[in-house]
Amino acid sequence: MKPALTFLTALLLALTQSAAAASEATLSTPPELWKDFDPDKGDFKEEVVKEETKGGVYYRDSYISAYVLGEEIRVFCKYAIKAGAKSAPGLLNVHGWMGMAGIDQSYVNDGWAVMAFDYCGQKDNRPHFTKYPAALDYGRMESKTIHAKLLNGKDITDPKQTSHYLWFAIQRRVLSYLLTQKEVDKTRIGAKGYSYGGTLMWNIGMDPRVKAIVAFFGIGWITYYRDHAIWMYNVPYQNPPMTPGERLYLDTVECQAHAPCITAATLWLTGSNDHHSGHERSEQTFKMFKPGVPWSFAIQARGHHNTEKLGDDCKLWLEKYVLGKDIAWPDRPKSKLVLGQDGVPELRVTPASPERITEVQVYEAQKTPNNIARSWRDVQAVHEGNAWIAKLPVLNVDDYVFSYANIRYSNNIVISSDFEAAIPSKLGKAVATDKRSDTISAGVGAWTDAAPAEGVGGVRGFRPLNNAQGTKNDQLGDPPWKAPHKAAFSFRFYCTEPQKLTLIAEGSYEMELNITASDNWQSMVVPANKLIHKNKLKRPLPDWSKVTEVQIKPKRGSDITKVIFADFKWVSEQSKQP
Repeated sequence: MKPALTFLTALLLALTQSAAAASEATLSTPPELWKDFDPDKGDFKEEVVKEETKGGVYYRDSYISAYVLGEEIRVFCKYAIKAGAKSAPGLLNVHGWMGMAGIDQSYVNDGWAVMAFDYCGQKDNRPHFTKYPAALDYGRMESKTIHAKLLNGKDITDPKQTSHYLWFAIQRRVLSYLLTQKEVDKTRIGAKGYSYGGTLMWNIGMDPRVKAIVAFFGIGWITYYRDHAIWMYNVPYQNPPMTPGERLYLDTVECQAHAPCITAATLWLTGSNDHHSGHERSEQTFKMFKPGVPWSFAIQARGHHNTEKLGDDCKLWLEKYVLGKDIAWPDRPKSKLVLGQDGVPELRVTPASPERITEVQVYEAQKTPNNIARSWRDVQAVHEGNAWIAKLPVLNVDDYVFSYANIRYSNNIVISSDFEAAIPSKLGKAVATDKRSDTISAGVGAWTDAAPAEGVGGVRGFRPLNNAQGTKNDQLGDPPWKAPHKAAFSFRFYCTEPQKLTLIAEGSYEMELNITASDNWQSMVVPANKLIHKNKLKRPLPDWSKVTEVQIKPKRGSDITKVIFADFKWVSEQSKQP
């Protein structure tokens, strides 16, 4: 009997393993994960909590039910449309991390029916929010959300265990709710998401009910890649072991997993230094799109969580692919990073529709593999025939040089060329022509929100224009302007009224700047150890060479716009102190 029992046990084990493998296989791609989810199933149980018509616009706040994993979630929704509208295009507007449901009024004014919803859940004293049952509390952002690992630290074994699955399901259910509105044209539906809402766009982009999506910032490549700092251009490049939970998450939940399944026309807008994406790695997502699915992207150089310089891209994209307007969207540009005849690296860009181009701006960065910390500079491009060529001077021919271009068209569309990267010495006989400089800026330089100004004695500098955020300079990570070891930060200032400002390095180290009044220029020298970490008690900045970004802000009651700055330089720490 023993052999028979052993055989039966082995057979049962094999069948169990086979069933488990088959179950896992059915969840190996996003379409397989969602094939049994019906967003139209079940009564909405609509509960209207507020309703009014104001300024010719109908507004409604309501709760509806979404049925997920055998539980009922009460989802808070906001809806707005011009009173009396018929056959209006519909737009799903999705907020970011810890955000609130909000109506984009500009689209309502343009005739869209706009619906927003909350997926953050209970937070602070918000009067209305999506109500997760206790079993699904990991959907609430103030709780511990689940990505590749469960709350007990073990790997997920089913993508339905993740917080993202809940958020994706809610979004699909709200889309169904939008389609039931009597004023909405079901054949003209778009969606746009900001920040973490951009992350959610990649799932809704494979819903055939949606014609076009716009994702701001969110595009994936966070789990495993950003979590372990696996940047594309790390030297040396290494891949640490991937856990089963990470593998499952990347195959089924992360944004890039959806790329081969997306049917909606997709636009991605972001900043080159945004924390949501690895810039160049994120561009790889579009290489996985099916042929015939429209896509484009634009990346604001030096942008963190902002895209204000990217024209009217979002609006025009939705109008083209949802409303069907005849909008001339340019084809993708061609680009290549090569060595010029003089051995200096250069970016060659050949954009489409050159007759409609109003500006081509090329950007360069060196060495830094982490896009968040990368320092971008503008470089001049020369127009030759249908191409634009920009020289990219480098400090070291054995370090990476990075470049891309933004092309602006006459209808205020901005598109970015592909990201290009190369080690110049591997391209041929490269020449380093960049030079180190102890002068950070004699004039405005790379300082933001600043205008040229001249103080007493004809000294040229700049005056900050933003009395809330002050001015910022993120070029300090660029090798030519990187601080030497043991250097101090020095500058001159001119101000006839005393002001109290704050000097901030890397967003965390701070010191007060006491700007005294004088009819003459004054100088200040700041050693690194004068700046103290705001969250770590008495921890000083170790060295200015570690800094890539510096900001000067006014303290409450002070006016930074009354100060003129000039001659920012690196000097010896032994220089005269203020």
